Amino acid sequence: MSEPTTLASWTRALRRQLDALGLDSAALCREAGLDPSLLDDPNARYPLSATTRLWQLAVAASGDPALGLNTSRHVSPTTFHALGMAIVASSSLREVFERIVRYHQVVSDALELELRDVGDVCQFHLRLLPDGHAPAAEAIDAFAAIYVRTCRNRLGREYAPLSVQLRRPAPADPQPWFDVFRAPVQFGAAEDVLAFASADLDQPLDDANPELAAHNEAVLQKRLDALQPDTVSRRLRRALEQCLPNGEPSAEVLAHGLHLSLRSLQRHLSDEGCSYEQVLAETRHGLAVQYLRDAACSISEIAYLLGFADSSSFSRAFKRWSGQSPSQYRDSLVD
Repeated sequence: MSEPTTLASWTRALRRQLDALGLDSAALCREAGLDPSLLDDPNARYPLSATTRLWQLAVAASGDPALGLNTSRHVSPTTFHALGMAIVASSSLREVFERIVRYHQVVSDALELELRDVGDVCQFHLRLLPDGHAPAAEAIDAFAAIYVRTCRNRLGREYAPLSVQLRRPAPADPQPWFDVFRAPVQFGAAEDVLAFASADLDQPLDDANPELAAHNEAVLQKRLDALQPDTVSRRLRRALEQCLPNGEPSAEVLAHGLHLSLRSLQRHLSDEGCSYEQVLAETRHGLAVQYLRDAACSISEIAYLLGFADSSSFSRAFKRWSGQSPSQYRDSLVD
């Protein structure tokens, strides 16, 4: 398995914090094995081992164990590629975190993220990968602080999560963490977790822009596709997206278009842990969610674009996927 990577532009926030402290951030980057000139390339990526080394050098040079918390102040929407702009245009904080989970690999593939509802609490998990690679504790601090600051930008400066769990050992002076999060903080936890009141995440946001969000999601999906291996299931998904407006294609027709026999297609999909039916359903569901965010697109038009025979067939399928009818899902975006 190749080493995880992170957007080079993310390092710009750390460099700004170091420069503000009067330190030579470019020299520290070179010492860590990073090419400072890559910051001008919005798609350039640094290996995790090098960025972790930069954090270590930065903490040593600054003498500030809370460096990650302070670095979060230097982040702008464009720091995280199109994800930052999609977040700004989101209709609720739940939508913000759902987009972070869906597209975080564009920023960094060094963690596995999950948004989980537990009663009236929504937990945002930042899990380590099973390959043993781990980001610097200060990088986790920075990400956690950025997420909380994002909530405050949308709900008000006094907003705070219910609790914060961090894997990092307890610092000699935990006060900076309490000051930033304004919530109970548990150090030495099994996982890095932010807990929010579900009602807070579901509040509608006045400055939402679904059209802008959808545009940036398209950019993100294209970038995500470029970062991931071109598996048969991904090729099948692209073929489905092109064919569905003409009606649901058969597996045989798509296999031929992919220059495979039906049996070879099925075998490749099985090796990748999926099936034709599963890829078809996931492709339709993903497209349906995008289309439903466009108020100008009617339910019947969406059914047609997804290759369904009629609106009722689409409605039954969407309720099976999400537990809601298409109309209920669309209403939830503006409630």
